[in-house]
Amino acid sequence: MTSIREAVRNLFVQKEPLPVGIFHYQAPPDADFPYRLHLRLEPDGGGLLIVNASTVLHLNQTAAEYAYHLVQNSPDDVAASQIATRYQVSKNQALEDFKDLKERLLTMIDIPDLDPITFFDFERDDPYAGEITAPYRLDCALTYRLPEGADPDAAPTKRVDHELSTEEWSTIIDKAWEIGIPHIVFTGGEPTLRNDLPDLIAHAEANGQVTGLLTDGLKLADNDYLNALLQTGLDHLMVLLHPEDESAWAALDNVLPQDLHTTVHLTLTQENAASASALLERLANMGVNALSLSESSPDLNEILQTTADLAAEFGLSLVWDVPVPYSTHNPIALETAEDEPPQGAGRAWLYVEPDGDVLPTQGVNQVLGNLLQDDWDKIIN
Repeated sequence: MTSIREAVRNLFVQKEPLPVGIFHYQAPPDADFPYRLHLRLEPDGGGLLIVNASTVLHLNQTAAEYAYHLVQNSPDDVAASQIATRYQVSKNQALEDFKDLKERLLTMIDIPDLDPITFFDFERDDPYAGEITAPYRLDCALTYRLPEGADPDAAPTKRVDHELSTEEWSTIIDKAWEIGIPHIVFTGGEPTLRNDLPDLIAHAEANGQVTGLLTDGLKLADNDYLNALLQTGLDHLMVLLHPEDESAWAALDNVLPQDLHTTVHLTLTQENAASASALLERLANMGVNALSLSESSPDLNEILQTTADLAAEFGLSLVWDVPVPYSTHNPIALETAEDEPPQGAGRAWLYVEPDGDVLPTQGVNQVLGNLLQDDWDKIIN
């Protein structure tokens, strides 16, 4: 029989953390709330719970273990029994805590405007202030090729003299998964010019990674090509809209009825700035999920801020932290000092060029290494 002294001592013994790694759960198609969870367990026993590749919750060791059972889809009583045994709490208390975490998480997914920090009663950290072992997202510029007729200076082709093969990109995607990066965004250039794009998306999805695509969208007017992309399991799409091109609107109209979260990126120019309100109204009426904005000239910054306010009036959510093709100014610049990299660059996300070179973020020409050739520790350090 365990003595009282031993029982008390056990309460203060640091439990051996669960194994380091990344774990993935996707709700079944018939679930009331469609969602994906990625849990990354860190060496200290804490963890990162990433909900739908967007909301990141930092967890202490105990909370990380509850999240582990959640992602593993453990039955409530099994999770409660294991937590109760490891932490010398009653099974009833462990069961109550586990059910409470699940209920709050599902409520947050159903009501995305909830502040997760307040709702979960966690302490708030400054964005990107804590130490993390790997970024949350990898932006993969598959090619710097551009569509016919595009300005050849719109992509930095002089920096990159070759493109990786399908097998080489697959190796990079696998390496990202092994080090705990749950989110891959395919960009360019124009990534739909790569014939292997559907294969690369499917490869990442097979790993369990969330995938996104940034494109001018014109190729998506082809139903066969669009269906091929949808069959890969692609999770979200950003369409770089050229509003003067009616074929771009037609392609967007082809995409929006699909079960695919679609963001539209709009670059304000001297030519379209006066019609910004009409453009936003048209997008809202079409059913666009979200909006990304940038301006072609600093002279338009005031109009851009006004357009951002209009977007809220039209019910369009604004997206700031997803890259855009090189031919467009990065929307993150709106929230950072001029020529200063965004706060999460090199930490929350990294950018891979078509030859495998790694940059902290798009447009910051500091090569950290090559993801195909160099060890991860060298790149991240």
